[in-house]
Amino acid sequence: MKKIAAILLCAAVVFAASVFAADPPRRAPGFCLIDTKGQWQDLADYRGKPVILEFMQTTCPHCIAFSSVLNSISLKYGDRVAILSVALPPDTPQTMLKFAESHRLSFPLLLDQGQAAVSYVRAPSIDFPNVYLIDGAGMIRNHWAYNVLAKDIFEGNGLSKEIDKLFAGAPAR
Repeated sequence: MKKIAAILLCAAVVFAASVFAADPPRRAPGFCLIDTKGQWQDLADYRGKPVILEFMQTTCPHCIAFSSVLNSISLKYGDRVAILSVALPPDTPQTMLKFAESHRLSFPLLLDQGQAAVSYVRAPSIDFPNVYLIDGAGMIRNHWAYNVLAKDIFEGNGLSKEIDKLFAGAPAR
């Protein structure tokens, strides 16, 4: 009986480790998208500095709240960190411009028709907001989709802590 319990415990530990294991680092897929000011934003132009890449929709209440967190990060880190927020349909250039103006975004808001999002998310659906932390070498260091477990990233100072770890030279996941 003790042997079966030990085997079940080991199996549970292995299963839990596989479920909660971090994805291995991967290169951030490249893209070039137009922003609300009519400027093309190419991810490659930000090589050498960390990038926060957010996929969002202007009608998403969590995205609206998260825009203030991103504005705070922009103020805290200045040009040492790039922030790119990418809106997806049904958003249009008009809804994006209104969103950027009403929330006083200090970073570019880009329009994607889904190609960039699919290359990052790699899933049949996407939860908004969906955020990627990309290091200066172009590697995805971490990723969060809005949920209860990631609340500190989207509503607290968890994202700032992750950026600080990146600047401190913490190893990739």
